[in-house]
Amino acid sequence: DRQTLVAVLQFLRRSNLRESEEILRREARLLGDDLGGSVATVATSSPAVAAVAAVPPGKGEDRGNCGVGSSSRREPGKWGANVLLTASGALRDAGIQGPSSKITHFGEVIGGAVVVEDQPDVSAVLSAYNQQGDPTLYEEYYSGLKHFIECSLDCHRAELSQLFYPLFVHMYLELVYNQHESEAKSFFERFHGDQECYYQDDLRVLSSLTKKEHMKGNETMLDFRTSKFVLRISRDSYQLLKRHLQEKQNNQIWNIVQEHLYIDIFDGMPRSKQQIDAMVGSLAGEAKREANKAKVFFGLLKEPEFDVPLDDEDEEGENEEGKPKKKKPKKDNVGSKSKKQDPNAPPQNRIPLPELKDSDKLDKVMNMKEAARRVRLGPECLPSICFYTFLNAYQGLTAVDITDDSSMIVGGFADSTVRVWSVTPKKLRSVKTAADLSLIDKESDDVLERIMDEKTASELKILYGHSGPVYGTSFSPDRNYLLSCSEDGTVRLWSLQTFTCLVGYKGHNYPVWDTQFSPYGYYFVSGGHDRVARLWATDHYQPLRIFAGHLADVTCTRFHPNSNYIATGSADRTIRLWDVLNGNCVRIFTGHKGPIHSLAFSPNGRFLATGATDGRVLLWDIGHGLMVGELKGHTDTIYALRFSRDGEILASGSMDNTVRLWDAVKAFEDLETDDFTTATGHINLPENSQDLLLGTYMTKSTPVVHLHFTRRNLLLAAGAYSSQ
Repeated sequence: DRQTLVAVLQFLRRSNLRESEEILRREARLLGDDLGGSVATVATSSPAVAAVAAVPPGKGEDRGNCGVGSSSRREPGKWGANVLLTASGALRDAGIQGPSSKITHFGEVIGGAVVVEDQPDVSAVLSAYNQQGDPTLYEEYYSGLKHFIECSLDCHRAELSQLFYPLFVHMYLELVYNQHESEAKSFFERFHGDQECYYQDDLRVLSSLTKKEHMKGNETMLDFRTSKFVLRISRDSYQLLKRHLQEKQNNQIWNIVQEHLYIDIFDGMPRSKQQIDAMVGSLAGEAKREANKAKVFFGLLKEPEFDVPLDDEDEEGENEEGKPKKKKPKKDNVGSKSKKQDPNAPPQNRIPLPELKDSDKLDKVMNMKEAARRVRLGPECLPSICFYTFLNAYQGLTAVDITDDSSMIVGGFADSTVRVWSVTPKKLRSVKTAADLSLIDKESDDVLERIMDEKTASELKILYGHSGPVYGTSFSPDRNYLLSCSEDGTVRLWSLQTFTCLVGYKGHNYPVWDTQFSPYGYYFVSGGHDRVARLWATDHYQPLRIFAGHLADVTCTRFHPNSNYIATGSADRTIRLWDVLNGNCVRIFTGHKGPIHSLAFSPNGRFLATGATDGRVLLWDIGHGLMVGELKGHTDTIYALRFSRDGEILASGSMDNTVRLWDAVKAFEDLETDDFTTATGHINLPENSQDLLLGTYMTKSTPVVHLHFTRRNLLLAAGAYSSQ
């Protein structure tokens, strides 16, 4: 409004920020003195830039972010207007983008103008908790609301109960910040037992924050303050709550609801307790429905076409028996099975992929031959499981990977070594020295054999280079390279021809928890303690994309089969899907109650399976952005998930020393993904996941850390024997 703009302009003039003042005048068309329309301004503190966006009236109200400060918020003498601190969420909700949406912004709303500071300055964040009201009444406020919710109708009670946890945390932090330590302690003790069991770990961290000083350096604290906690509530329940708080004049709670919560309101039936329980539990509540609306190209890319020689043995075999030769289906090219472009596939050239080399084509031919002999799995035909146990692994096995053709296995260890074994009778050999190579006839047919040095043949090669435990390993699809990532903050690329390190990629400043090659090679992804995932190409020192958005460590990473998307799982208990092309987050999945440790895409690219410390496997429909299944059975963290080659079976491996097989076909059939479900998140999970469990296989005392289906659908599992 006009007064505010004038006040801001005067302030800019007093502070000698002439440039900003000019820009603001120009943008607000205030060249003379004619003020028009309500204007919200976003200015950064360091570079003097201002961007302006008109906020449609009433938009904030609908979302529970009205941006209206109550009288207790006024600070006299500060621009003589209502001052209200809001986190970056409110700015985004109003459709206002700061100069760089990547940086978390905090701002002050002054009447209608928003001034944003750059980095999350801790003291600015915390000052939102300034003196709020009578500390002795907090317990009364909270128990009053609790009583109201518990006495409301069943249909609203489940939805409104979601408020308990975020309100409890913010009220507790407010008391601590304002140094009412005894009141805070009594508030915590009285109400912490009422919170859902899946918040126990967070509450443990919270209980250690008992003094204002503790809050300064605490990451969990900052996360909670800076990200708006998202609640999905039906319009009826929301109106009920609003009416109650306004009648009771309960400004304290209403302020917190407005400032720290984002209420995503939908029209329609309220959700049931089961539906809500399935979706909540992450560090910042549920995902906003908007977050899962973007189009995702989940289809597969068309296979390149090239000739496949017919199998000679097969023909001879048929003729020996004297029967007329059956007409064989023409195997003229590999692309024949996917001639038609998948309607959900991304355009072939959406992201540049490496060209196929001759050796890749040869490998594809081998793959086709193997696939022809593949076992069709199903409830009646379960795979055999071959378990590789690492014995005497006192170095501490921390990561495992197996090549696509199942010829090599690699282990990453806590003693910072990477060990590669050959699983076939063929030993691992290095290339000869330069002097010996110069003597070889480069034109001979078996030149690739001749360059190998027989003297170096061995079953095991040890790669030294990291200076901390190795947490992730990944073979390239062509088996020429190996990636490893470590606590030392680097990702290393090793050559499997010379068994030496080629590159160390430095970008993460903290431990790197996982890394994975793209199914097409060349690109790879890494995720770590710095809460971001990075996309790299093997021939670039710098990352190509940085995927920022998780509120805690990125614990696992996976490429989509078409290589256009990357899934990341995090300790903030969410899974995000990122678009490689532009770095945008296109899906946020919430529902796990603990850090995510495993991800697997179905071979057709439509579904994602995720496993976490809560012992549940959740299944997601990527196109609709919905949870479609929950597999319960494991009693400990799930570290390994893998679909069989044709996607009929999902195998899960856990720290509870078991491998479990699930019927993936049945899990994904008859999905109800109508528009209403997609719009409101009213998911209906089948009651009993035991119908989907096809088998449980115990090891003696070996936690399962990796699973892999061979090209013929034999299941390989790996882990280190633990003696306790």
